[in-house]
Amino acid sequence: MVHADAAKFAPDVTKEQAYEQVLDQAEGLFFEQRNWVCNLANTASLLWHAYKSLPAPSNQVNWAGFYTLDPQSRPGKPQLILGPFSGKVACQTIPFGRGVCGTAAATATTQVVGDVDAFPGHIACDGDSRSEIVVPIVVVPSAGSGGGEGRVVAIIDVDCTAPDGFDDVDRLWLEKLARLVAESCDWP
Repeated sequence: MVHADAAKFAPDVTKEQAYEQVLDQAEGLFFEQRNWVCNLANTASLLWHAYKSLPAPSNQVNWAGFYTLDPQSRPGKPQLILGPFSGKVACQTIPFGRGVCGTAAATATTQVVGDVDAFPGHIACDGDSRSEIVVPIVVVPSAGSGGGEGRVVAIIDVDCTAPDGFDDVDRLWLEKLARLVAESCDWP
């Protein structure tokens, strides 16, 4: 059983070390646990505490969590629905293709936005957010299931009150985390 100390980070931890700890702790938390709600909730907490342990601008993260594919989406109109997170109250649903989250979901590509006000169609759930990174969680069919393209089942969304709050280090590690989450959960 993993202890709550999993979310404690050393005061002088580097961003790379914090992300490495997030991945290691997430892997431990996911051991023999495949429920996506449980795993996303613990991962959101790990991310929140990791960012708060880092120097600026990383410690200025004001929202870290997930949106998942909404099972109530209408045919041909997929949307995301709010999942586990840490931060202020957030938008409940986001159509694919709308805002940073919807764009990441529709394109299945990571979006790193240094200035959210300059992003076409940005959805301002929190007016304090200045930058954002959104990483799609894509489940790839197993070889025996007929192959095919992967499907976006969720996204990791992190907002920051500082402009240019995210870089290639964040992209690299959050994409690693997205792959781990995709493989470690039973998705609806």
